[in-house]
Amino acid sequence: MLSYIARRLVYMVIMIILVSFVSFLIIELPPGDFLTIKIQQLQSRGDMSALLRIDEYRARYKLDQPVLTRYWNWITNFVKGDFGESFEFERPVKEIIGQRALMSMLLALSSIIIVWCLAIPIGVYSATHQYSLGDQVVTTISFLGLGMPGFLLALLVLFFAMMVLKVEVGGLFSREFADAPWSLAKVWDLLKHLWIPALISSVTGTAGLVRIMRGNLLETLGQPFVEAARARGLKSGAVTWKHAVRVAINPLVVILTSEALPSIVAGDALVATVLNLPTVGPLFVTALKSQDMFLAGTVLIFIVLMTMIGTLIGDLTLAALDPRIRLD
Repeated sequence: MLSYIARRLVYMVIMIILVSFVSFLIIELPPGDFLTIKIQQLQSRGDMSALLRIDEYRARYKLDQPVLTRYWNWITNFVKGDFGESFEFERPVKEIIGQRALMSMLLALSSIIIVWCLAIPIGVYSATHQYSLGDQVVTTISFLGLGMPGFLLALLVLFFAMMVLKVEVGGLFSREFADAPWSLAKVWDLLKHLWIPALISSVTGTAGLVRIMRGNLLETLGQPFVEAARARGLKSGAVTWKHAVRVAINPLVVILTSEALPSIVAGDALVATVLNLPTVGPLFVTALKSQDMFLAGTVLIFIVLMTMIGTLIGDLTLAALDPRIRLD
């Protein structure tokens, strides 16, 4: 067990180094750099003095150094906890991400709770009532959920709320609480706004897990050990939940651990952008568009890191839940 975990940790370190290096190069691929975009923005505002500050900007952001030199300086400082300075916001990356990390975590955890509370019982019902009217309804809704992009659903919700209900649903706080210090009133205001983006973000995930749960449970219900449990006189509900679901849920454990942790970092960036949510996702998209390499690279490394940690936790959890699975 310990040797297996040690090997996986070594692979994780190697993968992070490769991903960080390749990502840094890819962010550099578009012509120009952040300074080019910055100068264009200043010129569009009529600030012609920007041309006189080109050398100052290059020295400040260290854009006058080669790519490999900048990467090495960044990655060595990254290990020490210094993620560099954001070009666009002119502030430390750690500070910028830290301000939005809590909101991203709350939104991701809320979506995960909604997905699992809905997907498992609905999937079990659909499998145990195969080809019934309820199963047909669940199947149809699941296919619609899988085909509905999250950002499109967010746009529809915004349109309905503004045009029909005459209310604003964007953001996670009301205007009077947006910049206010934390209090019980602000927490309550957050909870009143949080459920809408959480529900929108969970639609596709719920639909996918329902289909997976249904298919796995249908296969498991036909296994000999399930028939043996029924032959011993166990009630149908006990056979389904105590024996069949325990085995059929294994793939969902992998999905939970491998997707939940990355979603805590970035979440659904398009949904967050449409709903104007103060999470890390829109920040990541903005950093990529403006070639803010230190900010974009830091978020990307954390996404990869959370994915690998989640995969490792998933493998260990499966080994603990199912004695048939061996780590080797």
